[in-house]
Amino acid sequence: MKKMYFRKKILCLISILLLLLGSFTFSTANEFDVDAKSAILIDAGTGKVLYEKDSHQKLPPASVTKIMTMLLTMEAIERKQITLEDKITISDHASSMGGSQLYLEPGEQRSVEELMKGVAIASANDACVALAEHIAGSHELFVGKMNKRAAELGMKNTQFKNTNGLPAQGHYTSAYDISLMSRELLKHPKVHEWLTIWMSSMKVGKNGRSTLELTNTNKLIRFYPGANGIKTGFTQEAKFCLSASAKKNNFTLISVVLGSPTSKIRFAAARKLLDYGFSAYSSVKIAKKGQVIEGINVEKGKESTVNIVAKEDLSVLVRKGEEGDVKKEVILPKTIKAPFDKDQKVGEISVTNTAGNNLGKVDLVTEISCEKASMFDTLKKMLKGVAN
Repeated sequence: MKKMYFRKKILCLISILLLLLGSFTFSTANEFDVDAKSAILIDAGTGKVLYEKDSHQKLPPASVTKIMTMLLTMEAIERKQITLEDKITISDHASSMGGSQLYLEPGEQRSVEELMKGVAIASANDACVALAEHIAGSHELFVGKMNKRAAELGMKNTQFKNTNGLPAQGHYTSAYDISLMSRELLKHPKVHEWLTIWMSSMKVGKNGRSTLELTNTNKLIRFYPGANGIKTGFTQEAKFCLSASAKKNNFTLISVVLGSPTSKIRFAAARKLLDYGFSAYSSVKIAKKGQVIEGINVEKGKESTVNIVAKEDLSVLVRKGEEGDVKKEVILPKTIKAPFDKDQKVGEISVTNTAGNNLGKVDLVTEISCEKASMFDTLKKMLKGVAN
């Protein structure tokens, strides 16, 4: 009897142990690492961090630096400071850059678009300096603008010393900071045209006597479905770096990998992060930029009502299976007083889940401007009301 009891006890303990081991194996299988000093995965739409590994560590970024150079160029185009057609005369300084380049000659002229194409596809160091000199007047002044913009974006662990990421004392950033500037760059539709080119060619030299074949340094553009950017980097100090973006299922993810030991491992790490994000998360569309959310009454205005629209697109990312937990709240006043400008904020859409966690929000703004009504306007409205 005692032997039977002892056997049952042993079997029971073994069963519990097996259950614990099974539980441990399952838990471990769902955790993963990437072969890099630092890494991060974010949703480009909301900025939500989905994975990180030492993401705030200060590290040399090599040519991933060029994301900020491209961003400032796109912003200069947007505010009409420069145009894509502007012709830039290549300086001795720009021409002297080593490493990846377009082999630009002093005195030759290239358009802004040609230089941006060279940066996006071939990671051209000389093109970066030429763009910087055209926009800011000098390379040094442009670097100052880079650091100012980094601060505006909340890049707290970044200090740029040049436009292209060539080795320089005190030139550093972090995976998290790179994700911020990458997200900002992707907001410019035109840049996607260059970032997604796999192969191209360009006539170079003062007389265009040579043809330079360009192949995108980001291999994911060709080999990863939905890949749409952004930038690779390598120096002996930085090792292999990459900010990679891809779009699937109506949302875009950005993965950043810094300090991988080989190029192959760098791309495998980025792919691993992207695969994880697309398999584990789903995007829920809340509002589209310019979408009419509601019409509200106008007090003392020439207009009686005004449409309220979403200022920006808004989608929220949730784990797959939790789409039904998303709750949307439209916060708006019943009326608005004139006068007011177009795009004046009057409310917002707030998005939460059933647990009460904030998932995102978007400002609601006026679709048109409206002047204050004159006595004649008021009388006209009164007469119209009587007639009706």
